Amino acid sequence: MFAIEDLNVSYGQSQVIHGLSFQADKNETVAIMGRNGMGKTTLFKALMGILPSHAAKAEVDGVNINGAETYRRVAKGLAYVPQGRMIFPNMTVQENIETGLENAKIREIPSDIYALFPVLFDMRRRKGGNLSGGQQQQLAIARALVTNPKVLLLDEPTEGIQPSIIKDIAKVLNEIRKMREITIIVSEQVLSFTMDIADRIIVIDKGRLIHENKRGEIDAAKIKQYLSV
Repeated sequence: MFAIEDLNVSYGQSQVIHGLSFQADKNETVAIMGRNGMGKTTLFKALMGILPSHAAKAEVDGVNINGAETYRRVAKGLAYVPQGRMIFPNMTVQENIETGLENAKIREIPSDIYALFPVLFDMRRRKGGNLSGGQQQQLAIARALVTNPKVLLLDEPTEGIQPSIIKDIAKVLNEIRKMREITIIVSEQVLSFTMDIADRIIVIDKGRLIHENKRGEIDAAKIKQYLSV
């Protein structure tokens, strides 16, 4: 469903991502793990076309997106929940979700959005800035889902979220995948959360892939070592 091959990203003369290659199958959740500053956010911005990059191949469902602008990548099936959520604090919950319809083929919020996030329905007329961190994260995910993506990218979804809400977010992501059969690629540092959702874990260090395991073969101790170095 998603494939990237030999991806390279630089900031001026400083190269951040070095020949990174990976793929994700339909209805698979892949977690990209690594310490702060190892290139996770840079990777996601490059995958969305927000940052310039060079790759031998970049595809969504077999369709080439290499070099495409961000809005064209969205049209081809990519959706993005950025680090820090980036919701519009002075707009209502409903208005925030409706901004995601700009690149969608529909003009009304699908009913399953509020079914997945009932708290957002209850707060749909409340300003986004008045929501808790966990509620804002749900709002950012809901906004991304209205485009009906094939691949959902989430950058550090547990950042600044209390542990009890992290469990809820994991449950929602598993439910989303079950209901929509979409591919999820998530960057994360919280291993317990990752173990709850991921079929495969990839660890990057200084923009290079250094470790990969499938569910059932995941070496939690080794991953913790990579994250703590």
